[in-house]
Amino acid sequence: MIEFEGVRKQYRQRCGWRSRPLLAVDGVSLRAGDGAITALLGPNGAGKTTCLRMLCGLTLPDAGRVLVDGIDAAGDAIAARRRVGLLSDARGLYPRMTARENIVYFGALHGMSREAAEVRCEALARPLELGPLLDRRTEGFSQGERMKTALARALVHDPGNVVLDEPTNGLDVQSTRALRELLRNLRAQECSDGDGPTPRRICILFCSHLMDEVERLCDHVVLIARGRVLAGGTVGQIRDAARAGTLEEAYLRLTGAAGAAE
Repeated sequence: MIEFEGVRKQYRQRCGWRSRPLLAVDGVSLRAGDGAITALLGPNGAGKTTCLRMLCGLTLPDAGRVLVDGIDAAGDAIAARRRVGLLSDARGLYPRMTARENIVYFGALHGMSREAAEVRCEALARPLELGPLLDRRTEGFSQGERMKTALARALVHDPGNVVLDEPTNGLDVQSTRALRELLRNLRAQECSDGDGPTPRRICILFCSHLMDEVERLCDHVVLIARGRVLAGGTVGQIRDAARAGTLEEAYLRLTGAAGAAE
């Protein structure tokens, strides 16, 4: 589970030789539950990237808390990060390494033995159809091949929480459809890092600008603009709140209203 509790973050923005305060995140509270895909939507500059950076412990909130399975991401960034598998927009694969080497290396960074990472790599290769690619250098991979390798790398340590930032960027229709089906299957799976007596399902936090994709895939939607949460709920609830027929129309109405209010 991923939770934001009244999170606030301000930066200093350079303006010529002066600087001025820029409030990137203004009291954001949201919850992404286990066994569900939660979409984080918002226009460019809404605060989504800042939220993800705080979730991964790359920047600290000025106020509030970001919790990963109850662990404060600011107080114990390493423990929180171990429970998150991140697929960022910048895939960041090492081009001179094979797909297998990329995946196993990241397993080692998460404290896995080489043998355990190799086994996990092989297990992930089947549903991702990575078998023919495992021992090829990633230099020259297509966008779809890079995405599948990066996703396997994010999942190698069997995290309870998966964060995907614009995962379908640059993918063709076939690869996008395959990713969508994979995420549906992943949502139903159980992970090994639960602390309780019963297994837990995976929490998926999904950032995208594609409204049709969100409507088809996501169980819960959180819409933010100008650093604030505008609405949260199911796709149907968001549409009803905006009195709109589609999620895209609701998005435009709500974000447009937020801009007008400023």
